[in-house]
Amino acid sequence: MLPKKTRIGAVIGNRCPRCFEGKLFKSKAYDLAQMSKMNPRCKVCKEDFEREPGFYFGAAYISYALTVALWIALLVALTCLNWWGVLSFEFFDDVPFFLGSGIVLLLSTVPLFLRLSRSIWLHMLTKRRSS
Repeated sequence: MLPKKTRIGAVIGNRCPRCFEGKLFKSKAYDLAQMSKMNPRCKVCKEDFEREPGFYFGAAYISYALTVALWIALLVALTCLNWWGVLSFEFFDDVPFFLGSGIVLLLSTVPLFLRLSRSIWLHMLTKRRSS
């Protein structure tokens, strides 16, 4: 596990971009009814997480990049499994298998990508408090 006191640890752990300690989200990622509910402020340093209306629309670009990376990683993984003889996969012959497995993988990672993209966006636009 990454230490919470580093920027990358705070981004992946969905922690405050200012103090790296307070939680960004109110519940666990797979609590689907509340997966996007964020705390209004950091409980540790009182950093505002609700900057302005529409602030997190920019996180959609990060989510798109994560989704593209997921599809590329799936293609690379299936190609490697084919090379190693574990799985028979040819991209142009197995398009339904590729799309089906990609959609299942993507749907299972939506809560994680939503949170990670918001965390990255907030960390990109917030300076850390000097200790």
